[in-house]
Amino acid sequence: MSLGVLGGRHLQACLGSAGRLARSPLASAMTLLVIALSLSLPAGLKLLVNNAQAASGNFANAVDLSVYFRTEVPLAKAQQLAQAARQRADVAAVTLIPADQGLEDFRRYSGFGDALTALKGNPLPHVLHVRPRPEAGSPAGLETLRRYFVAWPEVELVQMDTEWVQRFHALLELLRRLLLLAAALLGLGVLAVIGNTIRLEILARRAEIEVTKLVGGSNAYVRRPFLYSGALYGLLGAALAYGIVCGAVQLLAPPVATLARLYGSGFALAGLTLGDVGVLLAAGLVLGWLGAWLAATRHLAAIEPRG
Repeated sequence: MSLGVLGGRHLQACLGSAGRLARSPLASAMTLLVIALSLSLPAGLKLLVNNAQAASGNFANAVDLSVYFRTEVPLAKAQQLAQAARQRADVAAVTLIPADQGLEDFRRYSGFGDALTALKGNPLPHVLHVRPRPEAGSPAGLETLRRYFVAWPEVELVQMDTEWVQRFHALLELLRRLLLLAAALLGLGVLAVIGNTIRLEILARRAEIEVTKLVGGSNAYVRRPFLYSGALYGLLGAALAYGIVCGAVQLLAPPVATLARLYGSGFALAGLTLGDVGVLLAAGLVLGWLGAWLAATRHLAAIEPRG
């Protein structure tokens, strides 16, 4: 069989499946809506994770390490070590606060300026404020950076509050696992919906299938239009799910922007990326084809021409 003939048969099966969907608009619309709702939930969870990461910047820009030198370390040595820290790939910025500046700031803002005049010397050390890069903002990356500074003999103390960072990453990990669980369960739901739809279509066309087999039609030939029907259901349902998610983003974007402005942030709710849309459409197509294949393979084998 030539490729042209084979392609023509597939095109005929695809167009025939699309025509059958169009001839039953209400039933097709209800099936597509169920599929779309099933697919929009994991897509919405993925969008929630993406926006949570974007809103926080992974908290990397909010995590600073305070590196306190020993009081006997001279300023020139602290400046040299600050320059060395700036060369690290996981460090975004390093700010050196000399001891004199630290004492002056403390005198200005603490309210104990008069009492500090009684001190014979400066008890404060030089301090480095280190801001890691976003990719180093995970708890493991921050711990690696902390160990780097602790290993310096000139360092007395490294302060870093990572407990809330760990809580945030634990929450994101929980959301990711919920996303996987929801995707798996709802994917099975899509398979069941499409499989049942194809089963009913097979039963409704039983006489036509028997005649086709009687004149020599193979199971693959008979199964082909049902596979295209399942694939169309899945693809159109995924496209409708994308529309639902886009509608939800448009509905929630104004209040989210207002809330962000009240907190002094320029955050704006983002929609699904092109990659996410591609995964959503591909998942719908594969689930539709697989559900149709399972239903058609099982039920078509039981239909044989009557003698």
